Amino acid sequence: MKVLGLVVEYNPFHYGHLYHLEKSKDLVKPDVTVAVMSGNFVQRGEPAIVEKFARAEAALKQGIDLVVELPVVYSLQDAGGFATGAIWTLDHIGVTDIVFGSETDDTELLKKVSKILIEEPEYYRDLLKKHLKKGHSFPNARKYALRDFIHIEDKNLSHRIEEIGSSNNILGVEYLRAINEIGSKIAPLSIKRVGSSYTDEEHRGKFSSATAIRKLIQKGNIESSSQAIPKESFDIILREIRSGRGPVFKEDVESFFISFYRLLSRDDYSSYYGFVEGLDARFQECSLSGSLEEFLHCVKSKRFTLSRIRRLMYYPVFRFTDNLIRKSNEFGPQYIRVLGFNEKGRNHLSNIKHSMKIPIITTASLWRKVVDGALKKEMKIDADLLEAQLERDFAAVRFYASLFKYPESRSRCSDLLSRVIYNEEDS
Repeated sequence: MKVLGLVVEYNPFHYGHLYHLEKSKDLVKPDVTVAVMSGNFVQRGEPAIVEKFARAEAALKQGIDLVVELPVVYSLQDAGGFATGAIWTLDHIGVTDIVFGSETDDTELLKKVSKILIEEPEYYRDLLKKHLKKGHSFPNARKYALRDFIHIEDKNLSHRIEEIGSSNNILGVEYLRAINEIGSKIAPLSIKRVGSSYTDEEHRGKFSSATAIRKLIQKGNIESSSQAIPKESFDIILREIRSGRGPVFKEDVESFFISFYRLLSRDDYSSYYGFVEGLDARFQECSLSGSLEEFLHCVKSKRFTLSRIRRLMYYPVFRFTDNLIRKSNEFGPQYIRVLGFNEKGRNHLSNIKHSMKIPIITTASLWRKVVDGALKKEMKIDADLLEAQLERDFAAVRFYASLFKYPESRSRCSDLLSRVIYNEEDS
């Protein structure tokens, strides 16, 4: 049985995503297609434009059979942590093939790079230290170290290493690394992205980037954004906006973060993951900024990228302790949280539930009962880690709901009140 796995954010689902989905199905010919999707906060360190169940519904209407959530302890990590959580989730749920988009469709090149990162030859480690000492951010230092190492090992490839610096290629390399590290049998394939770069803010018609689409919606040009979004996805976005549950943008957290960080002392950061090399001092000093944009550029340096800072901003809020992140990356997700399915997806869950190594949560309010059942079955889970991961997912929903425009919408948004989306159209 072929089970296609995709790692997605669908923020929002647009025609580029539809191309990737359809091309992936053409390559794999799957019996079932599963997507692991970031919840209400995405890897760039921002809130999603609409909440996770709405985005899951859009995915189901476009041809995904089963949507499960990537826990927030992974969705707000760097590419390595993000990929670790995603691959572990897909492996647990029986995925046989993963297809990811990249700026290059050369899977072999990505495999060679991932092999270097896994084995970490001594000369590569020396090169990495050299570039870090120059003050480069870790992603850039790694890119330069890989370039220099590959130039010695394989001069025919060294000119292509710049390709690895792009975001989707970095994720592709990390997916391959994660597959190897957890011993997964998932077969990886890469397809070349079409359309604009994901950071391109210019509206370019049907294949505009998600960034450009969100910018149009933020400016109130909702109808113009419809050129780049399939009708079913666009209708869901409109519904969410009219109900007061969206759109949500990174600027909506500005007043909270500026106030929050002014309350923290430098010592408060000590237990949170990632506050190293003086970042605690920079956060404290820059909390006196007048706006979020000023704060970000105050903290930013050659070593600390904006994306890293945006993600770290949420760590004290969601209590991402050093212990939580390290254990999560070592032992993986402790549950599968289902957001939506059609009949085919539901049947797949039914077929694999007896062989699952971690519990499946469909009704969040019954999570304790699910965990008790998993322990009775002697599933190899860490109940404390499970509760810590799930608690952060619940907190992320509560925080996200506080950003809604209407008070009545905020009070109705709770993971404990949520229901799995069931798409009957293909049943």
